[in-house]
Amino acid sequence: MTADTSARYREFKMPDVGEGLTEAEILKWYVQPGDTVTDGQVVCEVETAKAAVELPIPYDGVVHALRFAEGTTVDVGASIITVDVAPGSDDGAAPAAADTAAPAPAPAVAEPVAEDAEPKGRQPVLVGYGVSEASTKRRPRRGAAPAAAVPEQGAAVPAASAGAAIQAEMNGHRPVAAEGLARPLAKPPVRKLAKDLGVDLATITPTGPDGIITREDVHAAVSAPQAPAAVSAPAPVSAPSAAPGTAVAGRETRIPVKGVRKATAAAMVGSAFSAPHVTEFVTVDVTRTMRLVDELKSDKDMAGVRVNPLLLIAKALLVAIKRNPEINATWDEAAQEIVVKHYVNLGIAAATPRGLLVPNIKDAHDKTLPQLAQSLGELVSTAREGKTTPGAMQGGTVTITNVGVFGVDTGTPILNPGESAILAVGAIKLQPWVHKGKVKPRQVTTLALSFDHRLVDGELGSRVLADTAAVLEQPKRLITWG
Repeated sequence: MTADTSARYREFKMPDVGEGLTEAEILKWYVQPGDTVTDGQVVCEVETAKAAVELPIPYDGVVHALRFAEGTTVDVGASIITVDVAPGSDDGAAPAAADTAAPAPAPAVAEPVAEDAEPKGRQPVLVGYGVSEASTKRRPRRGAAPAAAVPEQGAAVPAASAGAAIQAEMNGHRPVAAEGLARPLAKPPVRKLAKDLGVDLATITPTGPDGIITREDVHAAVSAPQAPAAVSAPAPVSAPSAAPGTAVAGRETRIPVKGVRKATAAAMVGSAFSAPHVTEFVTVDVTRTMRLVDELKSDKDMAGVRVNPLLLIAKALLVAIKRNPEINATWDEAAQEIVVKHYVNLGIAAATPRGLLVPNIKDAHDKTLPQLAQSLGELVSTAREGKTTPGAMQGGTVTITNVGVFGVDTGTPILNPGESAILAVGAIKLQPWVHKGKVKPRQVTTLALSFDHRLVDGELGSRVLADTAAVLEQPKRLITWG
């Protein structure tokens, strides 16, 4: 009975389609139980990581059972369809074969489906999440001591505001919690001045707002006749405090990782190890764009707003997104879905005293050029003033980072978490360029587009980058394509 059953019912297994892959998703069944099939007939369509493939059945018969539903990811080698290759040959054997075959799909569907839903994005996600969680758990211990010292220092410097503390943090010095004394607050230029003049900031009485030491305070300390006495007085206090400090004879400075910098580090690690990054580059002649920038500066419709190359680069990217809307998407790991956004919240990476911030212009796709210029100006000024709100940094879809302002040719930017693409803009330089058959000096820059290869393939990423470059090379396309 068993021999007859095994000879009558054939299991068609998920084949290796020749790409070295371990799984495929069943997109569509072309047959149902009871349908007659012939050798070579296509029974289903499956999708691998590279392409959609139609699978032919290798024998004749009648479909007895489909082992997996459409949309299920199946391991290579797993049985996907059972075919009765000798229908009607043994009426008594068919129910027995059906009875034995029927329970088999139950564990095959229940367990592999639950586990196969993970492998599609599992490898990069596990690595990324593992690093992110570890860093989240360990970092707070390093900053525990300074955090506990803040309330004690509050009495010593009651006027110190949050803004002053943030600015002071950027000076590269840790708080000194010795006998209740708080570290002196001063901006980097003032610290350098004090160092050059040999003045200990701890001996100066600050007169600036929020207890900040000013240049005048430093100069006054130098000219004051009692300055030497003031320096020697606190020496017994400052000497012991050097032991628990983090600097060794001025050769090292340790800065606690916290606030924006800590969040940025965690986000970048999570993004780098969860989203497979691909970066493409293009060098483009932007001479015409630079001329347009100069013309717009004197345009009455642009009065009161700042016009710079970044404005037209942003507009060019928005046009490219309009032509290739699939780039404006995000990967939903939990739902295993790609979410295409029908709006563009354009992020602009900004270096601030607090660290790297990426606020975004909401609904940038709907803005006119003057409106985009105004929003861009407000975003940059707000970030530099340290007034960017958490809401302004949420919901971004695509980001631009302008590394050219530092004289850098280009870079390979890391995606802002939750986004699928980021454009890096290099320095715009006068370079020899072949223009109309002759070598001429032209304004040239290099663009780099990083994208999430889970949802953006090479063709889509290339089209977006090429379209952005084409608009910058011929800015009249802002009209014809926009």
